[in-house]
Amino acid sequence: VEINREIEKYRNAATQSLLSRKDVLIVASVSAIYGLGNPEDYYSLTTEIKVNESFQRPKLLRHLTDLQYQRNDIDFTNGSYRVKGDVVDVFPSYDDTIIRIEFFGDVIERISIVHPITGEIISNPKDIRIFPAKQYVTPFEKLKDSFGRIMEEMTERVKYYESEGRLLEAQRIKQRVNYDLEMLNELGYCNGIENYSRVIEGRDPGTAPSTLLDYFPDDYLLMVDESHITIPQVRGMYFGDRARKENLVGFGFRLPSAFDNRPLKFDEFLRRAGKSIYFSATPADWEIQMSADDANSKPIPKENMKVAIEKTAENKVLAEQFEKIELDRIERFAKNGVAEQIIRPTGLLDPEIEIRPILGQIKDLESEILIRVNRGQRTIVTTLTKRMAEELTNYLLEKGVKVQYLHSDIETIERVEILRDLRLGVYDVIVGINLLREGLDLPEVSLVSILDADKEGFLRSKTSLIQTIGRAARHEEGHVIMYADRVTDSMQAAIDETYRRRKIQLEYNELHGITPKSIQKDIRNQLERTERVVTEIEKEIENYDKLPYDQRTKVVSKLREEMKKASKGLEFEKAATIRDTIVRLQNVK
Repeated sequence: VEINREIEKYRNAATQSLLSRKDVLIVASVSAIYGLGNPEDYYSLTTEIKVNESFQRPKLLRHLTDLQYQRNDIDFTNGSYRVKGDVVDVFPSYDDTIIRIEFFGDVIERISIVHPITGEIISNPKDIRIFPAKQYVTPFEKLKDSFGRIMEEMTERVKYYESEGRLLEAQRIKQRVNYDLEMLNELGYCNGIENYSRVIEGRDPGTAPSTLLDYFPDDYLLMVDESHITIPQVRGMYFGDRARKENLVGFGFRLPSAFDNRPLKFDEFLRRAGKSIYFSATPADWEIQMSADDANSKPIPKENMKVAIEKTAENKVLAEQFEKIELDRIERFAKNGVAEQIIRPTGLLDPEIEIRPILGQIKDLESEILIRVNRGQRTIVTTLTKRMAEELTNYLLEKGVKVQYLHSDIETIERVEILRDLRLGVYDVIVGINLLREGLDLPEVSLVSILDADKEGFLRSKTSLIQTIGRAARHEEGHVIMYADRVTDSMQAAIDETYRRRKIQLEYNELHGITPKSIQKDIRNQLERTERVVTEIEKEIENYDKLPYDQRTKVVSKLREEMKKASKGLEFEKAATIRDTIVRLQNVK
């Protein structure tokens, strides 16, 4: 519940920011293509209040209720308001501060932004706009107009079930819809209101719902990270949601109109995407083709590329040298709509690759690991199965190697600790499967060993192999050993691409006299910090079960504030520790 509430707050903060300012950067998952409230209805229900403006207090309270804020004078949290005489406090669903509105008769005398814990006044704006507490809000007249259409759909569905002899489903959908309509009529909201969004908004069957993308202006820029993974996810979201809804609709839990509360189809996503940049070390054919099509329709002038080169070069002399090898290449990429970022500031090269036979691969791997141990370097080994990862770990442990396995059965926080311990030298080797493929930056790793590299499949595809090979590209002595009895098409493609990049990097280093150097990256002792936080928390919650209710609330509020600070500071282990403590405290009777 806490996690969902936090997600809801960030979702409201995103839509509020997009509709109130221009300088907005939204970091979102694939869930951005899921149905969301209509932006026009959402904005039309906002309330702007100003100091010295005539505004009756009862009118404000009624409007806050229309915005789905709930009055709560005791447990004052996001999405609620409280009233004390001529003072109305509103805790927006999208912010961590309170809006305090003070009346003098029917005139707004003062507006204050207040800290929710300390009560400290942060600022006194002259005007402010209050946005709805929920994403799915609709003007009541528009909502009321939809009741007849919902009842008509329910009646048709009941007749269908009765004609099929499915009386249980007929009763179920009838009871559900009648209850929801009663809630909508009395409160303007019901749980699962989004499943009626197509009918409420008056959209035709099959049309796309409003999503987060509809809240952006027309000239926004979409940046898709790890596009080789993200784009297939976008393609599959609609079908996964449809399969789930088939059961809900088929057994009378929802009306057929619920099908249109869904993620965008892929073509609908593309129409809303606008200007887009896709980032990937291993772009798929689709991204490359799309980029080529865009570039052919909008060629980049050569003189513009030259200016860009000169601006990024350190000086004019370097610009001239840089231009010799870069201008033609950038022109080629511009023509294809693809830009490559191959040159590293450290001069590091993509690793050399060696293929060795599978027979005797474990013994050979053991000797290679010992060479790296003697050099003070680390090794990553990838296997095809969890069982193989665990058995290989046990074998290496018996041989005296400091090793640990890493796969999906291990908790997220423990994974971070294992990777940190690899860098610290607690372990010399990590054995894993898919988790060691992407997103890891481990400068101490000089050897990546890929067992059974010739077993074609997802874990040994061209994309997976290139990503795995890249884990050795952070060390100046980076080396990859593929154990295989034959060279598959995926292996050959990964090897060719790696050496293509390596050739470009070598040429650049020779031209500029750059000597490759391993990156230097601090090792933050997350575990030590987490343990210290736990100790501090334990002091805070000592004798918690004996505290009165109001003091318990203060302790939990303080811990929640610390959790938010840790999360904003990217200290996720600390935030997770505090979160677990909050959950434990809330279960105390």
